[in-house]
Amino acid sequence: MAERDSFSLQPEPLTKERFALYGDVIEASLENPDAMNEARFQRFNDLCDIDVSDGDVAVSVARCRAPTKLPLRIDMVERHPLGSQAFVPLKPCRMVIVVAPPGEAVEASELRAFVTNGKQGINYHKGTWHMPLIAFDAGQEFLIVDRGGSESNCETHMLDDVVMLEAV
Repeated sequence: MAERDSFSLQPEPLTKERFALYGDVIEASLENPDAMNEARFQRFNDLCDIDVSDGDVAVSVARCRAPTKLPLRIDMVERHPLGSQAFVPLKPCRMVIVVAPPGEAVEASELRAFVTNGKQGINYHKGTWHMPLIAFDAGQEFLIVDRGGSESNCETHMLDDVVMLEAV
Protein backbone atom coordinates (compact mmCIF):
# COMPACT_ATOMS: atom_id res chain seq x y z
CA MET A 1 0.00 0.00 0.00
CA ALA A 2 1.39 3.39 -1.00
CA GLU A 3 2.20 5.92 1.69
CA ARG A 4 -0.37 8.70 1.86
CA ASP A 5 0.59 12.36 1.69
CA SER A 6 -0.39 14.56 4.60
CA PHE A 7 -1.85 18.06 4.41
CA SER A 8 -2.43 20.59 7.17
CA LEU A 9 -5.37 22.94 6.74
CA GLN A 10 -5.48 26.27 8.60
CA PRO A 11 -8.85 28.11 8.49
CA GLU A 12 -8.86 31.68 7.17
CA PRO A 13 -11.52 34.32 7.87
CA LEU A 14 -14.67 33.85 5.79
CA THR A 15 -15.45 36.62 3.30
CA LYS A 16 -17.85 36.77 0.36
CA GLU A 17 -14.95 37.14 -2.05
CA ARG A 18 -12.93 34.18 -0.72
CA PHE A 19 -16.00 31.92 -0.63
CA ALA A 20 -17.55 32.89 -4.00
CA LEU A 21 -16.28 29.78 -5.85
CA TYR A 22 -17.96 27.50 -3.29
CA GLY A 23 -21.17 29.33 -2.40
CA ASP A 24 -22.67 32.35 -0.68
CA VAL A 25 -21.95 33.96 2.68
CA ILE A 26 -25.20 34.69 4.48
CA GLU A 27 -25.01 37.77 6.67
CA ALA A 28 -26.87 41.00 7.29
CA SER A 29 -25.06 43.80 5.49
CA LEU A 30 -25.79 47.48 5.81
CA GLU A 31 -25.24 47.93 2.07
CA ASN A 32 -28.93 47.84 1.02
CA PRO A 33 -31.34 47.08 3.86
CA ASP A 34 -35.06 47.50 3.26
CA ALA A 35 -37.53 48.74 5.83
CA MET A 36 -40.40 46.48 6.84
CA ASN A 37 -43.25 46.45 9.37
CA GLU A 38 -43.64 50.23 9.45
CA ALA A 39 -39.84 50.62 9.45
CA ARG A 40 -39.49 48.91 12.83
CA PHE A 41 -37.20 46.32 11.19
CA GLN A 42 -34.45 46.25 8.64
CA ARG A 43 -34.78 43.43 6.11
CA PHE A 44 -31.76 42.03 4.27
CA ASN A 45 -33.11 40.43 1.10
CA ASP A 46 -31.82 37.79 -1.30
CA LEU A 47 -28.75 36.80 0.74
CA CYS A 48 -28.08 33.57 -1.18
CA ASP A 49 -29.10 31.62 -4.25
CA ILE A 50 -31.15 28.62 -3.11
CA ASP A 51 -31.04 26.08 -5.95
CA VAL A 52 -33.34 23.06 -5.69
CA SER A 53 -33.51 22.27 -9.44
CA ASP A 54 -36.84 20.48 -9.84
CA GLY A 55 -37.12 19.47 -6.16
CA ASP A 56 -38.84 21.02 -3.16
CA VAL A 57 -37.36 23.51 -0.70
CA ALA A 58 -36.75 21.81 2.64
CA VAL A 59 -36.28 23.91 5.79
CA SER A 60 -34.86 22.00 8.76
CA VAL A 61 -33.06 22.53 12.06
CA ALA A 62 -30.00 20.51 13.11
CA ARG A 63 -28.89 20.35 16.78
CA CYS A 64 -25.34 19.32 17.69
CA ARG A 65 -25.18 16.24 19.92
CA ALA A 66 -21.40 15.63 19.77
CA PRO A 67 -19.16 18.72 19.52
CA THR A 68 -16.11 18.67 17.25
CA LYS A 69 -12.63 19.07 18.71
CA LEU A 70 -9.69 20.43 16.72
CA PRO A 71 -7.34 19.36 15.30
CA LEU A 72 -9.62 17.11 13.24
CA ARG A 73 -8.60 14.42 10.76
CA ILE A 74 -10.57 14.76 7.52
CA ASP A 75 -11.11 11.51 5.63
CA MET A 76 -14.25 12.26 3.66
CA VAL A 77 -16.09 15.08 1.92
CA GLU A 78 -19.58 15.21 0.47
CA ARG A 79 -21.49 17.13 -2.19
CA HIS A 80 -25.10 17.70 -3.17
CA PRO A 81 -25.41 17.33 -6.96
CA LEU A 82 -29.12 18.22 -7.18
CA GLY A 83 -29.24 21.44 -5.16
CA SER A 84 -27.59 23.94 -2.87
CA GLN A 85 -27.40 23.59 0.91
CA ALA A 86 -27.48 26.47 3.42
CA PHE A 87 -26.54 26.48 7.12
CA VAL A 88 -27.35 29.46 9.36
CA PRO A 89 -26.58 29.35 13.10
CA LEU A 90 -29.66 30.14 15.20
CA LYS A 91 -27.46 31.79 17.86
CA PRO A 92 -24.11 33.47 17.31
CA CYS A 93 -21.36 30.88 17.05
CA ARG A 94 -18.11 30.40 15.24
CA MET A 95 -18.29 27.91 12.36
CA VAL A 96 -15.46 26.24 10.47
CA ILE A 97 -16.23 25.33 6.88
CA VAL A 98 -14.06 23.04 4.73
CA VAL A 99 -14.71 23.11 0.97
CA ALA A 100 -13.34 22.18 -2.45
CA PRO A 101 -14.52 23.25 -5.90
CA PRO A 102 -17.37 21.44 -7.66
CA GLY A 103 -16.30 18.63 -9.96
CA GLU A 104 -16.50 14.89 -10.44
CA ALA A 105 -13.52 14.23 -8.15
CA VAL A 106 -11.64 16.10 -5.44
CA GLU A 107 -8.06 15.99 -4.20
CA ALA A 108 -7.03 16.75 -0.62
CA SER A 109 -4.77 19.56 -1.89
CA GLU A 110 -7.87 21.38 -3.22
CA LEU A 111 -9.48 21.77 0.22
CA ARG A 112 -9.76 25.21 1.83
CA ALA A 113 -10.99 26.05 5.31
CA PHE A 114 -12.80 29.16 6.50
CA VAL A 115 -13.89 30.38 9.92
CA THR A 116 -16.94 32.61 10.38
CA ASN A 117 -17.16 35.73 12.52
CA GLY A 118 -19.93 34.16 14.64
CA LYS A 119 -22.80 35.84 12.78
CA GLN A 120 -22.36 34.38 9.28
CA GLY A 121 -24.09 31.45 7.65
CA ILE A 122 -23.17 29.80 4.37
CA ASN A 123 -24.88 28.35 1.31
CA TYR A 124 -22.94 25.73 -0.66
CA HIS A 125 -23.48 25.91 -4.42
CA LYS A 126 -24.84 22.76 -6.04
CA GLY A 127 -22.00 20.24 -6.40
CA THR A 128 -19.50 21.94 -4.03
CA TRP A 129 -17.46 19.39 -2.08
CA HIS A 130 -17.50 20.07 1.68
CA MET A 131 -17.04 18.57 5.11
CA PRO A 132 -20.19 17.60 6.97
CA LEU A 133 -21.36 20.25 9.45
CA ILE A 134 -18.92 21.06 12.26
CA ALA A 135 -20.08 22.52 15.61
CA PHE A 136 -18.02 23.22 18.73
CA ASP A 137 -20.81 23.22 21.35
CA ALA A 138 -23.43 20.61 22.22
CA GLY A 139 -26.91 22.03 21.69
CA GLN A 140 -25.84 24.48 18.98
CA GLU A 141 -28.62 24.70 16.38
CA PHE A 142 -28.50 25.51 12.68
CA LEU A 143 -31.27 26.37 10.24
CA ILE A 144 -30.82 24.29 7.07
CA VAL A 145 -32.32 25.19 3.70
CA ASP A 146 -31.77 22.63 0.97
CA ARG A 147 -33.43 20.40 -1.58
CA GLY A 148 -36.12 18.04 -0.36
CA GLY A 149 -37.74 15.13 -2.14
CA SER A 150 -37.29 11.40 -2.53
CA GLU A 151 -34.15 11.49 -4.72
CA SER A 152 -30.82 11.13 -2.93
CA ASN A 153 -28.93 14.43 -2.99
CA CYS A 154 -25.73 13.46 -1.18
CA GLU A 155 -22.59 11.85 -2.58
CA THR A 156 -19.49 11.15 -0.49
CA HIS A 157 -15.83 10.85 -1.48
CA MET A 158 -13.03 9.29 0.58
CA LEU A 159 -9.83 11.33 0.33
CA ASP A 160 -6.62 9.62 -0.82
CA ASP A 161 -4.44 11.78 1.47
CA VAL A 162 -4.58 12.67 5.15
CA VAL A 163 -5.85 16.17 5.94
CA MET A 164 -5.64 17.65 9.43
CA LEU A 165 -7.86 20.64 10.16
CA GLU A 166 -5.90 22.78 12.61
CA ALA A 167 -7.27 24.77 15.55
CA VAL A 168 -8.46 28.31 14.88
